[in-house]
Amino acid sequence: MYLPVLSALDLAGLITQQSSTVDSYVGSEAPLAKAGLLANIGHDGAKSHGALAGLVVASPSTQNPDYLYTWTRDSSLVFKLLIDQFVSGEDTTLRPLIDSFITVEGKIQQTTNPSGTVSTGGLGEPKFNIDGTAFTKPWGRPQRDGPALRSTAMITYGNWLLDNGNTSWVNNTLWPEVQLDLDYVSANWNKSTFDLWEEVNSSSFFTAAVQHRSLRAGSAFAARLQKAQQSTTYSTQANRVLCFMQSFWNPKGMYMTANTGGGRSGIDSNTVLASIHTFDPAAGCDATTFQPCSDKALSNLHVYTESFRNIYSINSKNATALATGRYPEDSYMGGNPWYLSTAAVAEQLYDTVTVWTNTSQLEITPVSLPFFHQLLAPQNATVGVYNATSPVYQAAVGAARNLADSYVAVHAKYTPSSGALAEQFDRASGVPKSAADLTWSYAAILTAFRARAGRAMGSWGAKGLKAVC
Repeated sequence: MYLPVLSALDLAGLITQQSSTVDSYVGSEAPLAKAGLLANIGHDGAKSHGALAGLVVASPSTQNPDYLYTWTRDSSLVFKLLIDQFVSGEDTTLRPLIDSFITVEGKIQQTTNPSGTVSTGGLGEPKFNIDGTAFTKPWGRPQRDGPALRSTAMITYGNWLLDNGNTSWVNNTLWPEVQLDLDYVSANWNKSTFDLWEEVNSSSFFTAAVQHRSLRAGSAFAARLQKAQQSTTYSTQANRVLCFMQSFWNPKGMYMTANTGGGRSGIDSNTVLASIHTFDPAAGCDATTFQPCSDKALSNLHVYTESFRNIYSINSKNATALATGRYPEDSYMGGNPWYLSTAAVAEQLYDTVTVWTNTSQLEITPVSLPFFHQLLAPQNATVGVYNATSPVYQAAVGAARNLADSYVAVHAKYTPSSGALAEQFDRASGVPKSAADLTWSYAAILTAFRARAGRAMGSWGAKGLKAVC
């Protein structure tokens, strides 16, 4: 739905009022979310008793569901946020914790598990006990996004260390861990994997997208360390992954299909998460790498969000922004909205506004037109390129930021006064449910807040890439 027709003064007033409300939520929730996240990291975290130093506990919940484990994916996304905060100067106290993460993940890499040893597939094992031992019960394994996400986080830290003259430690300690993960990604990207929801064993767009980013960043990192052979290998494989990524696009449905298997529609938060976690502010609105403001990513966002309009009864009270979940067919724990999924929509919109603002331009294509019809009155959104002086550009930038704020407002509405973020909130009542204090939920809202402030991190090399298939 698009914004109702109002005078410019009335519309500005509504946007200002909502912005003020979201400002208040950001101010109160940001420190609570940061504290909640740190409480789940061993061994000093208040809710991480029994966890190794630097190890991320997914949630302290031990029943219905039991999440007292560490997942490589969750841990890597959490520490990517913390590493970004550290290297940007936002929080200079985090270095000891980051070093502990590097140490404990090195131990995890070497732990033999049901997926294999460090050299026979064990890096694809999705989760471990919080004392660092292998989880040996049946599970959806392998999950091949973990090594990609972990190496991406470590490379970000490694580049900062190199910039600050710590070459020896990077070569002797960090690079061996990064190489293990990148070699695994390079050798296994084209094999089937369980998706990030641990349900479908096929090929996953999220996995492919984060693998592509890791190989691309890994090639540049290896070159910086004068590892020419590895740099070439990773670059070659990155090109192949980028080609493969294009096959997930559904031209009829106008969305990115999340998985090649599973028997579902393929409309899935997987794709929105892929876009924000491979955002490169230097790449503009490139559709090949599925940048947040690309026509395909915006069309996908429109299809994804609208799929929840009539599924969750709490959305009947929402005119624009919606509570969103993993995918419309979801039945896990009753099939509810997820805090991290709703935050991801806001983040993609904020990233979009950042690029439009930085480039002073936006383009509406036939692919993205349905999104812009949602954003603006249909008569005001037509195919074309609009610069910063255009009324369409100005209206779209304001409306997109307001829509992003609306998603944060939905998130705020169902956040308890304590600021604690569970995994989900009930589709009918909005009451938090499933795992309490989900670490990924805290990380997701913090990265959305960062995007709202326009604090985009540096380029990872997506600019100007072409898929040669």
